[in-house]
Amino acid sequence: MNKIISLITTILLLVSCSAKKDMRIDKHSFSEPHNVQTTHLDLDVKVDFEKEVISGKATYTLNNIEGSNELVLDANGLIIDSITSLGENCTYSFGEKDTVLGQALRIEIDKKATELSIYYQSAPNAKALQWLNPKQTAGKKQPFLFTQSQAILARTWLPCQDSPGVRFSYNAKVKVPNDLMAVMSAENPTEKNSDGVYYFKMEQAIPAYLMALGVGNLEFQSLGKHTGIYAEPEMIAKAAYEFAETENMLKIAEKMYGKYAWDRYDMLLLPPSFPFGGMENPRLTFVTPTILAGDRSLTALVAHELAHSWSGNLVTNKTWDDFWLNEGFTVYFERRIMEQMEGKDYANMLALLGKQDLEHTVSTLGHTHKDTHLKLNLAQRDPDDGMTDIAYEKGFFLLRLIEESVGRKQFDLFLNKYFAENAFKVMDTEEFIAYLNTHLLNKDLEAKKKIRLDQWVYGAGIPDNCPVVTSTKFKAVNKGMFSFKKGYPLENINTENWSSHEWLHFLRTLPKDISLSKLKKLDRTFNFTNSGNAEILNAWFQLIIPTNYKAADTSLENFLMTVGRRKFLQPIYEALHKKDAPKALKIYKKARGNYHSVTTQTLDAILL
Repeated sequence: MNKIISLITTILLLVSCSAKKDMRIDKHSFSEPHNVQTTHLDLDVKVDFEKEVISGKATYTLNNIEGSNELVLDANGLIIDSITSLGENCTYSFGEKDTVLGQALRIEIDKKATELSIYYQSAPNAKALQWLNPKQTAGKKQPFLFTQSQAILARTWLPCQDSPGVRFSYNAKVKVPNDLMAVMSAENPTEKNSDGVYYFKMEQAIPAYLMALGVGNLEFQSLGKHTGIYAEPEMIAKAAYEFAETENMLKIAEKMYGKYAWDRYDMLLLPPSFPFGGMENPRLTFVTPTILAGDRSLTALVAHELAHSWSGNLVTNKTWDDFWLNEGFTVYFERRIMEQMEGKDYANMLALLGKQDLEHTVSTLGHTHKDTHLKLNLAQRDPDDGMTDIAYEKGFFLLRLIEESVGRKQFDLFLNKYFAENAFKVMDTEEFIAYLNTHLLNKDLEAKKKIRLDQWVYGAGIPDNCPVVTSTKFKAVNKGMFSFKKGYPLENINTENWSSHEWLHFLRTLPKDISLSKLKKLDRTFNFTNSGNAEILNAWFQLIIPTNYKAADTSLENFLMTVGRRKFLQPIYEALHKKDAPKALKIYKKARGNYHSVTTQTLDAILL
């Protein structure tokens, strides 16, 4: 009998160990949410601009799934003052420090504990936080703070289970200087108050990377019943004009893929040091001023961030290896919104520019490189390494291929079902493939065979069945390019109604070995060097840097000194470093303090 009991015990232990091995644990998080999960956060913090720290108390509601005696959180540079639960101090320790992941914060807890409070402060150099002095803002009078938590930077300003696979709701109390306003990825105020204390509520559960805070001299302007814009007073009118179509975008999105789940869709216009075009923080998208072109020609970015309200925020990638499920879907949705607003050819222009970006990325990485797979393996690497055009554009073209193979009507029915059935859940690549096969492709085996899904997801490069996209407007641009190459006067090219996208296509298709004299003619005719459009400037600078076109030096340096968007800075600095490394380094050392850590991490690797 004892032998039988021993055997049964051994089997049970083996089964238990096997089950643990099979659990999907995020490689980029120390937390163990399968044991104890944080389900709600009450945050009470003060923002100190003088010390450049956030300090206060984070109180978590716990779901002790396994009856564990330990809660594991992610932390990176945080200073812990004390931790309490059930009226007693908790024993805690930090794990070994990892240069990318930070440290595990291990806290001893009572199995019966349902709540735990952490008294802490961020480090002055916390990577998620960018502290701006007044000179770095539009108004030049008040400081500014914004967070950027994606991918794994929330742990630098908040102890948390910093994994996209863990969701929690939150309430927050934030104290800021009396003359500033605080806003978060939550229900927000629309006016400043006199005491600088702001209260927030986010009832919908979100992952930590969507935790966001902005503090500055802000004003709010409504754009519609459910939409609005926050910005510095000096920028509010310009931003309101540029984003005037946001409410219409929201209505279009809802008609396609179901009701918007986040109540309001507002935006915060940040200073130009923001490292991205936009960040889809729920209820409050953060946007860069580099899309303020004055003609609403770059607002597809708003459509993109809005689309994240379904793909990414509503249905979230389980790990950063599955990042394409976030961005590929969003790019597809963005272009569907823009097609409704501006027509099919407009959306096709966006797709063709995206195809150019994709081809460039594949060429740079190498056609057989593992990072050109949609499903990534980012173990022991910063997940930021996987946030390339592969996830965005290869993901988009796969979804467009599925649409073309099964028909738009069927694909839209599938997507509506996908978003509805998986709302506020996480999804990995394998689960998505199973869902796609069950609910769509197994009903059309011919289409399934045609798509070759595994090749797209687990194979390198761009498959040869990638959809072909054409644009009548780009064909007109190509005619102008042909005329230019043949030596006809530039004035003969009819550019009167060109959008930013046509200008980008024109600049991108100019010969890479273009002569200095032709560059001068182009600039005299079209005044690229003094353009107020950041996208055009970015393309122009990349074209002229190899040629020693000195007339643009001042404009180039001013751009690098004021703009922090990584998408622009990386290729410009790469070109400048290749042409004149000392010059590139000299400018970078002057400008580096204006950039967010997300940007400097990339640029340091190139220049330092």
